[in-house]
Amino acid sequence: MFGVVFPNRSFPIDISTFVQIDTFHWVLDMNHFVGEAYDQIGEMCIFLLNNFTLPPDKALAVYVQSPGSPFSFCGAVTLARPSAVLSLQWPEPGSAAGDSAPLSAKIGISVEDAASLPSLDVAAERKIERLAMKVGENLFNFMQSFCGVDGSKLVVPMDILDRWFKKFQERAKRDPGFLKSFAL
Repeated sequence: MFGVVFPNRSFPIDISTFVQIDTFHWVLDMNHFVGEAYDQIGEMCIFLLNNFTLPPDKALAVYVQSPGSPFSFCGAVTLARPSAVLSLQWPEPGSAAGDSAPLSAKIGISVEDAASLPSLDVAAERKIERLAMKVGENLFNFMQSFCGVDGSKLVVPMDILDRWFKKFQERAKRDPGFLKSFAL
């Protein structure tokens, strides 16, 4: 059906390592695999095996769950995209109460309607989000160096955005690694 590899951590793992919950859901208990160091697993390659027939409108969705947190979508594979290296963004461990609170981290796999899933390129979306946050932080730090205080208000020169943007563009032209440092 499908296989999984954790880069630099494992040999290929097939479906038999996962616990099958029902016809369309499987779970890998990370406690058995890496103990409490689940958050050190940052990537996962998932691939469809040749004998697995997934309907064209379906996807094999991948989710991660930290102890006490809900499952969080990471990405998916389809017949059109039969393999993917997914970034595993583990949610912060929660404090879910009751007997249903998971005691270990898990990776969940499920067959779902492809149309109902978020974008299949979650890693790219998260990189864009980090890029935007770092550019915003750069702007904030630049503006902060020119701030004055007028009562309870911060006062900045009117041309501060133009000055920042020119400086940002000049640095990007001078230093090819400058923008790449934002995307890490």
